[in-house]
Amino acid sequence: MAFFEVKNIYKTYAQHQALQDVSIEVKQGSVFGLLGPNGAGKTSLIRIINQITAPDSGQVLFDGRPLQRKDIQRIGYLPEERGLYKKMKVGEQAVYLAQLKGLSKADAIKKLKFWFEKFDIGAWWNKKVEELSKGMQQKVQFIVTILHDPELLIFDEPFSGFDPVNANLLKSEILEQKAKGTTIIFSTHNMASVEEICEDIALINASKKVLGGPIEEVKKQFKSDEYRLTFNGSINGMEMSLRHQYQIIENTTAADKTHIRLKVTDPSISTNNLIASVLPLGQLVAFEEVIPSMNDIFIKVVQKPQTENHE
Repeated sequence: MAFFEVKNIYKTYAQHQALQDVSIEVKQGSVFGLLGPNGAGKTSLIRIINQITAPDSGQVLFDGRPLQRKDIQRIGYLPEERGLYKKMKVGEQAVYLAQLKGLSKADAIKKLKFWFEKFDIGAWWNKKVEELSKGMQQKVQFIVTILHDPELLIFDEPFSGFDPVNANLLKSEILEQKAKGTTIIFSTHNMASVEEICEDIALINASKKVLGGPIEEVKKQFKSDEYRLTFNGSINGMEMSLRHQYQIIENTTAADKTHIRLKVTDPSISTNNLIASVLPLGQLVAFEEVIPSMNDIFIKVVQKPQTENHE
């Protein structure tokens, strides 16, 4: 059973259909990627999960039962638009926000001091928020988001504005939260990060869920029977020998090696058949199947006419 579920959610603002029959299932202790272009409906769904707004119809289940107002204490939410008060001191504000999540002042200070040192921002405790860089402000808000040990974390573009070093720091902390058993919903446009840390995804486009499932299964859906080969030998011999079963899409030669990308055109041909066909033509140096990246899949699905999209 999923730890968190959204079932058949509909949401309309005025004349705008924000969500149309959207359903997702998030396994306990997993990182779930909530993907989609700007304006697709992701933020509307996140607002419903956080009980900022309510769905017109549909159901949200948390730990096997309908989501309740009190469950907000079990959720940590890092929004894309950060919301720290610029004129308040950093430590004072962090303690205040931690208390809103149910921590005592003493516990909040103790835990915050630990995290501020871990994130190397201890010296900024008595500074005003407006004195911090955008990256440091985001570190503070990340800390406040996870401080009360929520069972469900929702991160909306958590790496926005971070340099690569701090992005890696944050990524490590997200994976550490997962290792502790925390369930995470991760919304981002950075498909490389999705491939690194997510297990399952849902892609929302124009208010509808158009793709979903485990990442590896999603990528297999979009395979196109293409392979990359590097070999020592003549491309002319390769073309003559393989033309009835394969289509050579591109080829280059460098440092006495030929690199080709080809597509299998005969569905009865196996990988072993392909390798056996190539071996007599030259020394095979490298061989790999072309698996589409999540970035390629995202672009392909989002650019399709809506009638062609499928889950």
